[in-house]
Amino acid sequence: MTLHRRTLLQAGAAATLGGLPWRSARAQAANTIRIALLCDFSGTYRDVTGPNELACIRQAAAEFANRGFTIEVVFADNQNRADVGSNITRTWIDRDGVDAVVDGGASSVALAVNEIVREKNKVFLNTSSATSDLTGTRCTPNTVHWTYDTWMLARSTGGAMVRAGGDSWYFITADYAFGHALERDTANFVRQAGGRVLGNVRTPFPGTTDFSSFIVQAQASRAKVIGLANAGSDTINCVKQAAEFGITRRGIKLASMLMFLPDVHALGLEVAQGLICTETFYWDLNDRTRAFAGRVRQATNHAPLCMNHAGGYAAVLHYLKAVADMGVAAAKADGAALVQRMKAMPCDDDAFGPGTIRADGRKLHPSYLFEVKRPEESRGPLDYYKLLQTTGPEDAFRPINEGGCPLVRT
Repeated sequence: MTLHRRTLLQAGAAATLGGLPWRSARAQAANTIRIALLCDFSGTYRDVTGPNELACIRQAAAEFANRGFTIEVVFADNQNRADVGSNITRTWIDRDGVDAVVDGGASSVALAVNEIVREKNKVFLNTSSATSDLTGTRCTPNTVHWTYDTWMLARSTGGAMVRAGGDSWYFITADYAFGHALERDTANFVRQAGGRVLGNVRTPFPGTTDFSSFIVQAQASRAKVIGLANAGSDTINCVKQAAEFGITRRGIKLASMLMFLPDVHALGLEVAQGLICTETFYWDLNDRTRAFAGRVRQATNHAPLCMNHAGGYAAVLHYLKAVADMGVAAAKADGAALVQRMKAMPCDDDAFGPGTIRADGRKLHPSYLFEVKRPEESRGPLDYYKLLQTTGPEDAFRPINEGGCPLVRT
């Protein structure tokens, strides 16, 4: 599914819950909450956000139906460009009466949307953008950062690799805000643990599918670990091409700093087996995660679900609970007050279980270190992960007094 701004604005009725017609903000009913998904529907991150996250958000809206107000869901492709994402967000809020923007996508887009939403006093539910700056120096009273961030990924995956003997690193990094932040945070953990960073290479984003020269540079460094500070199809291509070069057969470890279940599915267990990754959601983790996956299975065409998809569901569900608690009129009038109400309410859903939202906007829940199974270990479709380690909510994310968020009193 390839979506563009023009397509979105002309065909909004097709994207709304229940097929409601697209109306101007003036004609919008006072008891209607409009939620907008902004992410990648056509590029590198389509499979880990895009249509399947939209289905999960619609599931949350459907579960919260008949509560005395109407819910509409719209969406657009940000094309992984901050200017595109900014223009869509301003149009949504100024012209189309959007109350909450979900996801954001690429970190550069999310940082831009973060400022617009604060300016307009609406709500930003970030579910896939990884930069930890959203709960650090760039935090605002209008944003909640769900799912994961670069600090958590670096601590979990990076820390585990160093403890296992991978004390020299070389990074292959996507050349934009997310890649830079992930490399920075992981390098800090490597050095703190006594390891060394031997070098890095920045890869064009978007713009390349051939990573062979970068892999050769990483191999020449003689690092024990090649850290992949990228995501989506970039990660898939790196892992495939590293396998073709026989990197792991030479004793070099590949550390995918951000890998999702759809990536493993695309690679296949023959190629992906043994990779270490961190997610905050896995469909087969417990009875509640299996129940959630079962409810959205038909709408997602049995696709592999990852933490981004689950994050969209859980963040929207908690947002709607806060709207119901606060009242629609008050929620629409003051996004910062609505986020404050979200922070005051305990979170609980089938995707992540119980949790809380800190003063800096960081949603707290456990993180899980997984190893990709060998083909003979898999018991059936999408049975890809085995759990190695669980990190509790209070330890999984950066301490609140270390981020530099101006909302936090030190």
